[in-house]
Amino acid sequence: MGFLLRWVCAFVLLAATYNPTSWSYARWAPNNFDTQLPLTVLLGLVLLIGYIIYLRATLRSIGAFGMLLVLALVAALLWVLSDYGLLDLSNQTASQWLGLLALSLVLGIGLSWSIIRRKLSGQADVDDVDE
Repeated sequence: MGFLLRWVCAFVLLAATYNPTSWSYARWAPNNFDTQLPLTVLLGLVLLIGYIIYLRATLRSIGAFGMLLVLALVAALLWVLSDYGLLDLSNQTASQWLGLLALSLVLGIGLSWSIIRRKLSGQADVDDVDE
């Protein structure tokens, strides 16, 4: 349940920032920047804090190479599904949602990696110990 919650939060963060619909910060902010500057700045800072939390945890747990590896794995899976005719990538809107899904999986795995590795190996991680 923990991974699912982390992944859903990553997906919500990415989808709130940008998605193919008109309900995203990237489309709302430029149109309302002049009239609702304080709210635009507040929401931008909330999104920025979310990205800092997710990216910092992901970079610390799996690193840039791990992020690329997970993204490559998801891309290869999508390629196989497309090659077998199970997935149609010609629809631009669906492809954008799949891109958001792929990126959210990278962030969700990155945030959950210590828990996943502990369950697989039985070894605990200790990153910052002050003694």
